[in-house]
Amino acid sequence: MSLRGEYEPSTWGWVREQVETYERTGGREANTLRDTGIPIVIITSRGAKSGKLRKFALMRVEHDGEYALVASKGGSPEHPGWYHNLVAAPLVEIQDGPTPQDYTTAIVDGDERAAWWERAVGVYPPYAEYAERTDRQIPVFVARPTG
Repeated sequence: MSLRGEYEPSTWGWVREQVETYERTGGREANTLRDTGIPIVIITSRGAKSGKLRKFALMRVEHDGEYALVASKGGSPEHPGWYHNLVAAPLVEIQDGPTPQDYTTAIVDGDERAAWWERAVGVYPPYAEYAERTDRQIPVFVARPTG
């Protein structure tokens, strides 16, 4: 794995606990969005300002070994904090099961964004509601395996 450095856990207790449980159990526990039954993955990125490693859970939107990372923030007018981390440092680790793997992320647009957006809404229908709540176009990153 390429990302090394000091880890700074989330200030959100439930996020911190989910990440810790997921990692400790190799993804056997804490692998859904709370009690929805919808699978998640754990993303590790480098903080744009702090340089520290940050970890968070996102909906599992996978297709042919690539993942969509949807920067919805629940339809908020601003991007989630991790958006800025990925723009500044696009190398991430994604843990989808027992072992994290390295990926490079990029924001997609046009037809590619439309295809990934459709997949994302298929996995997590509230994304469509979030898009209606905000004036911004919700960014979609695609994470592709490195090497």
